[in-house]
Amino acid sequence: MSVIKYGKFELPAKVRVEEDENSTTKARIIAGPFEPGFGHTVGNSLRRIMLTSLEAPAIISVFIEGISHEYMASEGIVEDMTHIILNIKDSLLRRLPTSDDSSSRLIKTISTDLEVTSEMLDKSRGFYKVTLGDIVSDGQYDVLNKDHVLFTVTKPMTRKVIFKVLNGRGYKTSESMDFPNKLVDEIYIDALFSPVRIVNYFVENARVGGETDMDRLVLDITTDGRITPKEALTFATQIANLHFSVFDEMRFHTISYEEDHAEQEGDRDSLLNKLYLKINEIELSVRSTNCLQQANIDTIAELVIMPEPDMLKFRNFGKKSLNEIKAKLDEMELYLGMDLSKYGITRENVKEKVKTLVDKT
Repeated sequence: MSVIKYGKFELPAKVRVEEDENSTTKARIIAGPFEPGFGHTVGNSLRRIMLTSLEAPAIISVFIEGISHEYMASEGIVEDMTHIILNIKDSLLRRLPTSDDSSSRLIKTISTDLEVTSEMLDKSRGFYKVTLGDIVSDGQYDVLNKDHVLFTVTKPMTRKVIFKVLNGRGYKTSESMDFPNKLVDEIYIDALFSPVRIVNYFVENARVGGETDMDRLVLDITTDGRITPKEALTFATQIANLHFSVFDEMRFHTISYEEDHAEQEGDRDSLLNKLYLKINEIELSVRSTNCLQQANIDTIAELVIMPEPDMLKFRNFGKKSLNEIKAKLDEMELYLGMDLSKYGITRENVKEKVKTLVDKT
């Protein structure tokens, strides 16, 4: 197998995650620089995989004793069956890790004898709301929205309720699914398995040295809570790698890439000039500036050499300040956790080293 020499491709040194302070289901992922065009290539591929190919459980059928079809109403239940099915579709179940992965593709049955007593009705003023947590409580699944109302009961009753749950991907109609061991009066439900609600991406210009047409990829990811945005991205990346690996058997040449060119003197000086800057010389909020001063961080060099997790350990330092600082560093083409060892700068000697370099200039 021959080796073909290719020029170096610009790749992101770090992927930045900006999590929404008010929601655990939203995040912005920023990666760059990429070579021109690769922002769209990578962004569109990951977006399509996240929206169509990630797996999660969904309820695919329901049996409620005394109800024989989806257009039927039942005495003592406010909602008709069509309304109840719509409520069931909003159920959020998360598969719990098990030692037996071989059963993950099988239909699971959740059966409950639902009992609504007169006392329960009296406490709820005659309208007892049956929630998802009342039905799914056997430990097979983690129920994210236990208080989600499925239907409302107005008279004492005991009914058997059976859900069938399948782990799948994408969206499937009830007609396209196979139901072994069908029950009499079982009602089948179209299922949306995908745990990802929205994925938007856009590509910005990024600068690398004198090149100004590089790509910076920005992904805005929103999930339904069954997985986090970071999990969605890492799962999609692994699925993409799996499919590209199909073509490895066709490899008859191996590509090797040129090493990084020696850093130009001008680029080195430009970086060092940024590292010398005092914290109060960049436009940060008063709160963020005060937090950094309290942490004894006086220069940009002392800031960028700090790993992100260590920043959150500082007193009164929250995610809002962290995101502000990361955005400002991104504008300066810097990031937290930089390796400055090739300039002789480490966390232990950063203050002394910066002072020595400043004195020399």
